[in-house]
Amino acid sequence: MKLLPFLRPLLEAAAAIALMVVGLRFITNFFASKSRVYRPTFLRQFALAFWPLLCLGVGLPFLASFFYLGAIPAYEQVLLAALTLLILGFSMPALVLHAQYYARNFHTTLVFDPKHNVLEVYEGRVRIPFGKSDLVRVEHVTCKSRRMFWSNYNYIKLHLRTGEVLTLTSLLTRLQPVAEFLRNTPLEHQQRWFCVA
Repeated sequence: MKLLPFLRPLLEAAAAIALMVVGLRFITNFFASKSRVYRPTFLRQFALAFWPLLCLGVGLPFLASFFYLGAIPAYEQVLLAALTLLILGFSMPALVLHAQYYARNFHTTLVFDPKHNVLEVYEGRVRIPFGKSDLVRVEHVTCKSRRMFWSNYNYIKLHLRTGEVLTLTSLLTRLQPVAEFLRNTPLEHQQRWFCVA
């Protein structure tokens, strides 16, 4: 119990700092010019993971009741198990997709400017050379559901003549404009319930 008075000011300070950082990034994005270079930025990740993290943050304090499992009645244990399944069922699929997309596109940079007919992909600092004529097949995979926390996670796979496959995930940017830019290539639209790249 002596740890709680010490921990509360630290948590309040961390929450205030996080709120200031998010607020400053949000405000500076209004004054920044429209970029044509896309990377997995903090703000993009925060926008995608906001609802799953909020669900997890709201539900986690209730899950502390598992420490008192022997002291609570059976019907409350059933309700606690149902709440746990609900929280994890809504938040974990989105967070798993987020982690997978982050691992796949952590070093990826997309340069996309449809007005100047530019689509370039960099892995680290190395540009992957290809043109529209080098694309054998393009897969644009979106989620069937529009109401789940993981609905905004989608990806595009570019299959090159060299056999290389480049994966662009929604962690980089919204991919609908990229798919529209590639409409004159062999573009396949697919819908899945869970868009694992």
